[in-house]
Amino acid sequence: MTSPEGPSRAKVAVFGSARTVDGLVSEVAEAKSLGFEQYWSPQIFDLDVLTAFAVVASQVPDIRLGTAVAPIYTKHPMAMAQQALTLNQVAGGRLDLGIGLSHKPVVEDMWGMSFDRPVKYMSDYLKVLQPLLEVGKVSHRGELVTGRGALGVQADSPPVFVAALGEQMLKLAGKSADGTVTWMTGPKTIGSLTAPTIREAAGTAGRPEPQIIAAIPVCCTTNVDAARARAAEEYAIYGQLPSYRAMLDREGMTGPEDLALIGSADEIASGLSAFLEAGVTTVVANAFGSGEEQAAGRAAAAQLL
Repeated sequence: MTSPEGPSRAKVAVFGSARTVDGLVSEVAEAKSLGFEQYWSPQIFDLDVLTAFAVVASQVPDIRLGTAVAPIYTKHPMAMAQQALTLNQVAGGRLDLGIGLSHKPVVEDMWGMSFDRPVKYMSDYLKVLQPLLEVGKVSHRGELVTGRGALGVQADSPPVFVAALGEQMLKLAGKSADGTVTWMTGPKTIGSLTAPTIREAAGTAGRPEPQIIAAIPVCCTTNVDAARARAAEEYAIYGQLPSYRAMLDREGMTGPEDLALIGSADEIASGLSAFLEAGVTTVVANAFGSGEEQAAGRAAAAQLL
């Protein structure tokens, strides 16, 4: 059952950096106080974001909570649906469920699973996940993912966003999900590849206009050179992973430090606006730097509210 109100169409949101549940609660409360309608948090190798969001939702009302993104390989879609619906029950329908493949080095070298045919894996995954979220039951025997059964969680179905960078994954997201979540993807690429590809796929499939959520590193500072060097160091891995490397190359950028928005509050607001003009529906500021710089970065993004 989908909430009649649907997901928030807020144009600006913030991206989480907290690594403890208490810290996450504080960050979401701060985001709400600044006027943001959405808060997005990653799941890498620290908090399980869906579990942590259940605590956040019980303590901070009236702000949407998005996962950017929950990896799918370590969680069968029936387990993902059960956890997401349980969280959405706690949150009163405020969950935006972003899911993604992760990356071949993680899936194969760390988890010991096959990363073969990732687009097909996601396609099968969605064919199990979506019916469970929407009607509470499924019967699908896929080539790579199978799911049969029913769930009894009484909650609205959250919108589902698929992390998609390349053309094939964008087409899948357009025809099978509510939109996409991007990272390390610049405005030129969103305007020329992301937005037209996912929108055409959604239109062909008869689905509503898809949302495009784009997360961007920002640092509000007067010490631009130091911040750029910090971005190059902190985000170095994203310049090496093939999927992100391809996005940076399309944008004509040497590394993640070229994508990061660094400078004054007005410069950051202007940079974020360029993403909205390129077709992004929700731009998500991922503030980095010192504590003071991070706070200033979130305040800069709040100017666009």
